[in-house]
Amino acid sequence: MIAPGSTLLSAAAVFAGTNVDDLIVLTVLFLSARAGGRPRPWQIWAGQHAGIAVLVAVSVIAALGLTIMPDDWVGLLGVVPFALGVKGLVAAVRARRDGEDAAPMVATGILSVAGVTIANGADNVSVYTPMFRTIGTPATIVTVAVFAAGVGLWCAAGSWLGSHKKIIEIVRRYGQWIVPGVFMLIGIVIVAESGVSGQLA
Repeated sequence: MIAPGSTLLSAAAVFAGTNVDDLIVLTVLFLSARAGGRPRPWQIWAGQHAGIAVLVAVSVIAALGLTIMPDDWVGLLGVVPFALGVKGLVAAVRARRDGEDAAPMVATGILSVAGVTIANGADNVSVYTPMFRTIGTPATIVTVAVFAAGVGLWCAAGSWLGSHKKIIEIVRRYGQWIVPGVFMLIGIVIVAESGVSGQLA
């Protein structure tokens, strides 16, 4: 039986190691919220929790021996942040053409935030699945609780990183281009690192 202390430390290390890139996404989302008003902070918190919950649920199901999506095709989820980025870019171009101010928005609600979280963390399933398969039920419950606490900590950190006035001012001025660009880049990286483009060739 794994000691509770070891389970806590292992779960914290796994969460931190697999979700470092989420800090960037959360920071951008909170900057967008402060500069443009959307998504609202509570929607970011709720969407991030929902997204991680889906990833954990998929991992637990996969650990029981059921495959929802072949690993080779997980990278296709990178289309989600890329599409949101394109949508934001198109909105910015239209606003500039019409002489209007464009808020730096890509994700506008819980579902879009959750979608970005799932797409950005889809590769985490390959780490979580073998872990849940080997640690047993009690340790799985502890791990899920640690992950939930980790999401709260990550959201708080992203909110803090996205609260600096100078950065908010930059996002207000150029965010309609920066935020969609970041999301498009995230999507490209997800697809490129997964190798799914080779499967489609």
